[in-house]
Amino acid sequence: MLSLDKIKDCANILKDITRATDMIEAPALSSKNKIYLKTENLQRTGSFKIRGAYCKISKLTDEEKSKGVIACSAGNHAQGVALAAEHEGISSIICLPDIAPISKIEATKKYGANIVRVNGVYDDAYNRALEIQQQTGRTFIHPFDDIEIIAGQGTVGLEIFEQLPEIDAVVVPIGGGGLISGIAYTLKNLKPGIKVYGVQASGAPSMYNSIKNKEISELSSVSTIADGIAVKKPGIFTYDICTKYVDDIFIVSDDEISTAILTLIEKQKIISEGAGAVAIAAVLFDKIPLKNKNVVCLVSGGNIDVTILSRVINRGLLKAGRTANLKIALTDRPGQLRDVSRIIANLNANVISIYHNRADENMPIDDCFLDLVLETRDHKHIEIIKKELILEGFEIVNS
Repeated sequence: MLSLDKIKDCANILKDITRATDMIEAPALSSKNKIYLKTENLQRTGSFKIRGAYCKISKLTDEEKSKGVIACSAGNHAQGVALAAEHEGISSIICLPDIAPISKIEATKKYGANIVRVNGVYDDAYNRALEIQQQTGRTFIHPFDDIEIIAGQGTVGLEIFEQLPEIDAVVVPIGGGGLISGIAYTLKNLKPGIKVYGVQASGAPSMYNSIKNKEISELSSVSTIADGIAVKKPGIFTYDICTKYVDDIFIVSDDEISTAILTLIEKQKIISEGAGAVAIAAVLFDKIPLKNKNVVCLVSGGNIDVTILSRVINRGLLKAGRTANLKIALTDRPGQLRDVSRIIANLNANVISIYHNRADENMPIDDCFLDLVLETRDHKHIEIIKKELILEGFEIVNS
């Protein structure tokens, strides 16, 4: 059974393996509460997962270690298991869904794991890992639904309480529920008045649905940029612990997650993956019902693929009104582009790209479309630009 003693024992096991990650004050993220970031994105392997993985693997018997371990993961748990196995001198097989970012796959290989790619999502990788486990007798290292794993993740809660005893609330990403289960159990037993809030992506709300339905629910599919928490079904242990210790769960969209990633980069100089940014997204978009409190947000991981990061930044810029796409209908005569450019420049926006389209079959023969991508301050700035263009006689087709 889970206990504070078990979590403290894990902390002792991990003291020379993991880092006590920094707690950073982040005043730019909220005017309502005092926000702190627990930076597990700076943990070894780039996420909190090494904590639970090493706690579990270090306690295997010599016979179990001789047979090796097997795990499934979207990437972060894979790296944690691979590093822990390498440290203990045992072999590891990791089943990874083909949606896992290339950067996570390559990092897992570098820790010495044997990789098995599986078509589908995390749950498909999970089923394949169980098949291999039955064939080989390896020990299966579950990514979240295991008491030793949960206890390992609970060491994050111990560190939070040591670093900020005056904490009022903590906001934690949820995939399968291992991280929030360990943190919630730890903090509620140390200080029962602490609020514990979970956050899931709108494209993978498995724990949210389960708690609302009062029974474990399985999604038919998941789709989100937060690949680290794209889980169809929460665990038995994690569901039970969340039911008892988590105060509420909130949902954020991919656009909100993208904005949170961008905000962390710009205002905190922190790189987060999608799963790591959902707690910040919940704060930025006022999901958390608190005011004038000390709130800790978990940045649970920073293993974002560079190509995905560029797309996420672009999406975050659009969501925040930092870029705008405008299509303007023009009469095809000299000076039109000059006049549009003058208006935009006078309003202190910047043209990133421009396309002069004379060939659209839906427009009159003497007209053209001007497709613009602008760099802007915010949504209010975009509306000012649109109004000024309309006042000058230009027609905005769409944006």
